[in-house]
Amino acid sequence: MMETPANRLNRVRDRINAAAQRSGRDSKEITLVAVTKTVPYERVIPFLESGVRDIGENRVQEAVEKYHVERSTQNVKPIFHLIGPLQTNKAKKAVEFFDMVQTLDRWELAEDLNRHAGAFGKTLDCLVQVKISDEATKSGLDPAKVPEFLSRVSALPHFRLRGLMGIPPLDAQADAARPYFQRLRRLFEEASNVPRSTFNVLSMGMSSDFEAAIQEGATLVRIGTALFGPRT
Repeated sequence: MMETPANRLNRVRDRINAAAQRSGRDSKEITLVAVTKTVPYERVIPFLESGVRDIGENRVQEAVEKYHVERSTQNVKPIFHLIGPLQTNKAKKAVEFFDMVQTLDRWELAEDLNRHAGAFGKTLDCLVQVKISDEATKSGLDPAKVPEFLSRVSALPHFRLRGLMGIPPLDAQADAARPYFQRLRRLFEEASNVPRSTFNVLSMGMSSDFEAAIQEGATLVRIGTALFGPRT
């Protein structure tokens, strides 16, 4: 029998609950972001109907095209997260569409996002993406520069700095990813010069390693393959 979207979602939620329990945490502290890049809107609908409230997309254009009409026809509008690298020439469109940008990694981008958010009359939720892997292809801010960067960004008027995001190396699956998650958590806990009431998001963990991420302190996990199956 083919697994339904509701079954897949429940299975992932069960795994989140179990990982939270193993680390003495409440699973209500953990946000599940369903990553829908390359997934047609028709395949996303059953997950929205089953209670998914947070959607992650990697590319601004794909997200805008996929959800521009549908986001207003849903009974409950999803919270949209940009989880892919952002070029400054897409910053305006990203600010207009997304509720949270998880991939802030440089000052030039911060200035652009802040300016556009001011023009739209909104406060943009952002995470700073930290380069916790040595892979050349990975984006992110140098960990040594995180304290100073957080201090500068938290002074921008149209920003709400919410936390940190990181991606371990591709070959660090499951428990092998733990040292990278531990590194990011330390940076998160050491962060000063940011209001702790809103600096409370630690985005780490994907389909291959989210249980380890939760046990290392993740408050937000980004799940694609475990919900939608392998991408072509």
